[in-house]
Amino acid sequence: MDFRFTDAQTLLVNTAREFLRHRCPPAVLEDSVASERGFSAELWKEISVLGWPGLLIPAEYGGSDGTIVDVALLVEEMGRACFPSPYVPSAVVATSLLVAAGSPAQRERLLPAMVRGDRLCVLALTEESASIDPQAVRLKGEPGGRLSGRKLFVNDAHVADDLIVVTRGAAGPNLFLLETQRAGVAVALMETIAGEKPCEVSFAGVETRPDDLLGTAGQGWDLLHPALQAGALARTAEMVGCAQHILELCVEHAKARRQFGRPLGSFQAIQHSCADLLRNVEGARYLLYRAAWKMQESREATADVAMAKAYAGQACQAVARRAHQLLGAISFCEEHPLHLFHKRILAASLDFGDPAHHLETVATAIGLQ
Repeated sequence: MDFRFTDAQTLLVNTAREFLRHRCPPAVLEDSVASERGFSAELWKEISVLGWPGLLIPAEYGGSDGTIVDVALLVEEMGRACFPSPYVPSAVVATSLLVAAGSPAQRERLLPAMVRGDRLCVLALTEESASIDPQAVRLKGEPGGRLSGRKLFVNDAHVADDLIVVTRGAAGPNLFLLETQRAGVAVALMETIAGEKPCEVSFAGVETRPDDLLGTAGQGWDLLHPALQAGALARTAEMVGCAQHILELCVEHAKARRQFGRPLGSFQAIQHSCADLLRNVEGARYLLYRAAWKMQESREATADVAMAKAYAGQACQAVARRAHQLLGAISFCEEHPLHLFHKRILAASLDFGDPAHHLETVATAIGLQ
């Protein structure tokens, strides 16, 4: 396993870090999160010019032919800036499904527009239980039939042009590519405190034509599994980036803050706390890139992705909680950005499977289930 990154990947990281430092300072971040869209449409167009939404899209459709390691590197930088965008739902998860299972007509219709940042597509999977397990899918749907029911916690559906809807079919799960403007589809924002924009998507007798189907009828879960892994890894990278920024805030504070005539960081208890933060961040980062490398090399990575997501969900939350203790009262004020990073970590830890879900996967992998 070789974690040495290519010159192109190093350039990607450096470009992303500089762009986000200049174009997404705390004031812009807070305004974007508070807006109805939840992100800046202007910045989305700018990152599209940089080619970020097309990272996983084949060159024949205008994309970059990138890999999951490229995605992890980029999304870690997005997390480091707490950059709000529909990148993971659209440019990672939905794109993975369209590339793997879309018909030539579906790809030609969506992928070039997604590269340009002109079109967004998101996955509508979870329902009342919020579980990503196949047995939790209750919405029934067959090619040539009609959908009646709802999906919950569909991130960014309020700004999406297309939905990939997971249904329960007679032969197994089906995936349907539907426009959000199709008759009978209704989208409503759900209330959260994390700054994310999950939505309720309702279907009232929505027609599903045979050419709406992604892949083969009844084989939806075989297509969905790798896309969910990509989404879990991307949100792991986001947590690692957020935790890295929090670590830097704490170290800077420990150096600059003086107490009893000495820098706060000169006290052993503070030193050990910051060392704990570093251990959590680096441990999560190692598991992230180990899993991403295995996926890139087409090796079995189910347990690796689960370990990375579960560990990051717990370790990065621990980083955020400890940071509130180290920074004191200022970190509990909305004027300080720590609450945004903490909330982003909490939301990311639940998306595409919470730690408990992924720990069950690991337990199964080692023969305990």
